Amino acid sequence: MADPLRIVVLLSGGGTTLQNILDRIHNKTLAARVVHVIANKSDAYGLVRATQTGIPTSVVTRKSVPSSESFSERIFDICREARAELVCLAGFMQFLPIPADFEHRVMNIHPSLLPAFGGKGMYGHHVHEAVLKFGAKVSGCTVHFADNEYDHGPIIVQRAVPVLPDDTPDRLAARVFVQECEAYPEAIRAFAEKRIRIEDRRVHIE
Repeated sequence: MADPLRIVVLLSGGGTTLQNILDRIHNKTLAARVVHVIANKSDAYGLVRATQTGIPTSVVTRKSVPSSESFSERIFDICREARAELVCLAGFMQFLPIPADFEHRVMNIHPSLLPAFGGKGMYGHHVHEAVLKFGAKVSGCTVHFADNEYDHGPIIVQRAVPVLPDDTPDRLAARVFVQECEAYPEAIRAFAEKRIRIEDRRVHIE
C-alpha cells in the first residue's frame, strides 16, 4: 500500500476547508496526511484546528518580508522542509507566486465556476454577491492548479449548484460549500492516485 500523500495546507481564516480534509483523512476516504499548516495571519482559527490535531504550524505574514517573491520563497521553503508532495490553498487570501518545482503541485478551490467570477478581489462573499447581482442561474465551485495569475490555472474538478430566486449570499455560499467539501477531496484523491494528466490547459483524470 502506498504511503499517504504528504500535504501542506495554506489558510488565512477559520480553516473549514482544512477541517473537511482532516475529516476525510480520519474516515479513511482520503489517503493523505496533512504534515504542516501555514497561515498568513497569526489569529487564523485554522491554526488552532491544526494544533489540536497535532499538526505543526507556521505563520508567514506578507508584511514580514520585502516582496511577493520572498513571501513565496519563505512559504515554499517550509513546504520543502516538510517534504510536501501537494500544497492545498484553503481560503488563503494572499497572492502567492508558484516556484517552478511546485508547478502543478499547488491546488486552490474557488467558490464559482471559473472563469466566471474569478480574479483579484473575488473571494468569499464577494463572489456570491457578484453571482446574485449578475443574475446567474448556476454557480458552484472549482478546484484548479494554482499558477501565477489569480484563479487562472488548469481546472481539475467543477461542481455546479442552482442559483435560486430567493437566494442570499449566505444561502448560496452554504450550498456551494457543500459541493466544495466533495470537490476538493476528489481532486486531491486523483492527484494522490496519480490519475491526473495535463495537456496544455486541459486536465484529464484517468
